[in-house]
Amino acid sequence: MTGDIDPADSRELPGGMANAGAVVRRGELVERPAPPNVRALHAYLQALRRDGFDAAPVPVGVRADGRERLGFIPGDVAVPPFPRWAMSKTALRSVGGLLRRLHEASAGVRVDVSAGWAGELADPEGGTMLCHNDVCPPNVVFRDGRAVALIDFDQAAPGRPVWDVAMTAGYWVPMLDPESAAPLYPLRATSHASDASARLRLLADSYGLSPRERAELPEVVEQAAEVCRAFVARRVAEGHPAYAQALRDRGGWERWDRIQAWLGARRETFRAALLAGVDTESVRPLPPP
Repeated sequence: MTGDIDPADSRELPGGMANAGAVVRRGELVERPAPPNVRALHAYLQALRRDGFDAAPVPVGVRADGRERLGFIPGDVAVPPFPRWAMSKTALRSVGGLLRRLHEASAGVRVDVSAGWAGELADPEGGTMLCHNDVCPPNVVFRDGRAVALIDFDQAAPGRPVWDVAMTAGYWVPMLDPESAAPLYPLRATSHASDASARLRLLADSYGLSPRERAELPEVVEQAAEVCRAFVARRVAEGHPAYAQALRDRGGWERWDRIQAWLGARRETFRAALLAGVDTESVRPLPPP
């Protein structure tokens, strides 16, 4: 699997803005730019697999030119504008369940906090468990309309499970006002304002979020939005053209102001939906790290 591969047996894979055009499938391998902490990240992925979590890429190695090699995971990923199948309730439930599986496995993996984990989307409060932090549609592999694997762990860092749920909710509910949601989620735009609370509850239920974490989640979602805004601001300031273009196309900083105002105005509505009828005995806590 690590030998030379015929260039004819290769193709560019779709993905997000950070590595756009730089991720290539060659046979049964994926080659992509390696993050600075690639060795620690590969050790983490190997530990997950040893603990029975088979829904992440298998690390194969790092080329001399600095590109990492991972096993290819067959399936579909959603790219914007996101299709109907990616926004179904079945898809949302499966994302919540997959994230829970990741966290249960990750809680058993000892984290080297000195390994240089990515900090840009990390939980500001930190934590002892490694979170994915970027469970956006392009980073989730689907088969038959259900999430089966997570890819692109470049933003993984220690944090709280509820932080990872909040970041995931931002993409999959989505936690956006209807005007901001429309370009990326055109099939949800008309109903989004009325069903965001229901979809947030569905994600929390499918994950198995505890009552305490449910009560915290609306504020953590707002905190996550602020971190994402700062992430975009850094990318724009550094001169990344894709981020600057996306910012212009999606309404500039006014869009971010609108998102944060929308989240704040609906905080208690979200909290009420998350806690309604919750049986405190029915929610499983994560195992201690």
